[in-house]
Amino acid sequence: MKVRFEPIKGKTAEIIEALMSSDDMPLDDDLRFKLRLCIEEAVVNIVDYAYEGGNGFVEVGTFIDGKELFITLEDSGKPFNPLEKGDPDITLSAEERGIGGLGIFLCKQLMDEMTYSYENGRNKLVMKKNI
Repeated sequence: MKVRFEPIKGKTAEIIEALMSSDDMPLDDDLRFKLRLCIEEAVVNIVDYAYEGGNGFVEVGTFIDGKELFITLEDSGKPFNPLEKGDPDITLSAEERGIGGLGIFLCKQLMDEMTYSYENGRNKLVMKKNI
């Protein structure tokens, strides 16, 4: 499944729902909760930060290879590798830790693998989950 949204401004919920309603998504509620959390984090980052004013596009997709589910998100917004973001010190209180970074950290913990590339003017984030 692959779907393109353009423009993306105001379409966060629609993009998330498109991915979650893919035939590739597992039926297990616990697994779906974890996948949705990671999808929401990635989509919100793109919608809120990739483009000035939200006037760009995002292509999202899912596919299964054996027992692995792949979720892809591609955009041509500002280059941003979420995997380079340092992990927050979760031993600190929320006030001491500051704002930001927890969602990406959770995704790195919940997914089996995440990769990022920037090629031909496009960000590409791939999240892999064994199912």
